[in-house]
Amino acid sequence: MEILRFDPSQEGKAFKILNAVNGGPWHRRHADDQYRSNFADYKAARIPYSRNHDSAVCGIYGGPYSHDVSCIFPDFDADPYDPASYDFACTDESILVCLDAGTETFFRLGQTIEHQIKKHGTRPPKDFRKWAVVCEHIIRHYNAGWADGYRLNIRYWEIWNEPDLDSDDAPNKRTWGGTAEQFFDLYETAAKHLKGCFPDLKIGGPALAHDENWADAFLCRMRDTGAPLDFFSWHVYCTQPSVMTDKAVRIRSMLDKHGFAATESILNEWNYVRGWTDDFLYSVKAVHDVKGAAFMLACMCAAQGAPIDMLMYYDTRPSVFNGVFDFYTYEKLPGYYALYWYGLFYAMRREIRAENGIADVYSLCGADENDKLSALIVYYSDRDDAPDKTVRTDFGRESRYAVYLLDAEHRGAYMGTTDEPTFTLRRHSAALIKEI
Repeated sequence: MEILRFDPSQEGKAFKILNAVNGGPWHRRHADDQYRSNFADYKAARIPYSRNHDSAVCGIYGGPYSHDVSCIFPDFDADPYDPASYDFACTDESILVCLDAGTETFFRLGQTIEHQIKKHGTRPPKDFRKWAVVCEHIIRHYNAGWADGYRLNIRYWEIWNEPDLDSDDAPNKRTWGGTAEQFFDLYETAAKHLKGCFPDLKIGGPALAHDENWADAFLCRMRDTGAPLDFFSWHVYCTQPSVMTDKAVRIRSMLDKHGFAATESILNEWNYVRGWTDDFLYSVKAVHDVKGAAFMLACMCAAQGAPIDMLMYYDTRPSVFNGVFDFYTYEKLPGYYALYWYGLFYAMRREIRAENGIADVYSLCGADENDKLSALIVYYSDRDDAPDKTVRTDFGRESRYAVYLLDAEHRGAYMGTTDEPTFTLRRHSAALIKEI
């Protein structure tokens, strides 16, 4: 048996936003009789932000009539100052549904990835300045009431998605059809224009896929041209939380090196992936099972102590990457409890860090305004033959605790109370402990 020790007298930091997502609730406010919804369960998870990337391929969010700049402004030759040039209806609906669930939109200005043989929206805009003006009016619609719009105070506006996914000489590129230099020009043009129009908003990007050399060149260019970068967004798919946190350290170091010390580091796509070819089927099964849920919780625990300002899970739209809701039944999958349990920690007044570590065990602990403790103990390993592990939690005081369990047989189930919080955890499991 190993002991995990906490000192409740610590004065720790607040819990970061680590259960944000891509995608929103599967819900329509204009529903007919043949309709289902996961709205109540989604809302209960206290998800603070939803990034609207890839939503254009999901019918529940408006499909090809929503979110992408080319969907909202379908004729690039039209007048960007004329409200009649824009089609906002489906995007409005999805954003308002998210707000009804207590979730703000993290707005990706750009295009959904295109795997088709012919690309359309991912080709570079014909006029970068005009594209920036179009984006300006999208922001004005949602934040300033333009074109029968709203005053939603959407704060985060991200320019494009994964422009580094394919090399400059790759054929039939999926996310950015131009060169790196062309993207640098687009970002500089759009970011300067948007920041000039909306100095109080957070303008950033580029939703880096993987290429850190590309990122270094991008940051060098933005530094030299004075382009604003309120946040730097990036992605990682992996099987170990350390891959995520190690990359976070490198990203933070790169930002600081180029003079972007105040720039937020936002990981806004992440999930369990062992491989994209032969191991992809295994990965999809893991995402939907308790292993994926344990991985999610382990990553959230690790990110709380890493130089990451926000995590956004990919994703909660109906897709193979959704380990939160079942595609057909809308019922909660194991990963739901990762988002839901983390959401409980927003009620904590302060974090309490574990004083020691245990191999493959990840933890969070916090104290609420009445100094009552809540803790997560997660046992995650990528090994599917990892042995059971017995862990005793030492909170430095005698008390009684309610215990909830997430494992292969239990879905966040209440297991009773104890004054001796010692657990024999199976691989890919987690316990939520709440002082009573």
